[in-house]
Amino acid sequence: MARLVMWNMMTLDGMVAGPNGDISWHEDVWGPELEQISETQLHEAGVLLFGRVTYDLMAGYWPTEKGVIADFMNSIPKYVASRTLSRLAWSNAHLLGPQLAADVDKLKQENAKDLFLFGSADFASTLVAHDLIDEFRIAINPRVLGAGRPLFKPGQAVKLRLIDSRALSNGVVIARYAPVRDV
Repeated sequence: MARLVMWNMMTLDGMVAGPNGDISWHEDVWGPELEQISETQLHEAGVLLFGRVTYDLMAGYWPTEKGVIADFMNSIPKYVASRTLSRLAWSNAHLLGPQLAADVDKLKQENAKDLFLFGSADFASTLVAHDLIDEFRIAINPRVLGAGRPLFKPGQAVKLRLIDSRALSNGVVIARYAPVRDV
């Protein structure tokens, strides 16, 4: 059975996007270290999950790019949570049904390699509510936006335990957490 790993970059004040969805602050820290981490993670992933907004960003960028990461992004199976899209143009992309939690749980059971959720804070919120995320992998960007879209929604409490942390030379800290599940 696959695990579901949420991989996100957020600011120190918890934002995954600034006002109007701005993510240009990612460029402040993108470089060889984060690229290497991204390439390493490719070997762990068997499926990618996106919300509609993140899907639109990714589908608007990767199909025309070249290289190892682009080849991976364009070929891997992708599943998209959307209430508005009826078809997907990006290669190997599929719409999830209205029973998101059940669909994602089924994907976890059907795959040997991990599922990765990129961006998609609203979709992540749904998955958190159903206790489907097995690892929260967060790149904390040393920037404070002061406003924007938070990664975690108000009112959603989740107890986590630290698995690992690593500071990069650009000031980003990669923190890996697992949910503490009551047995």
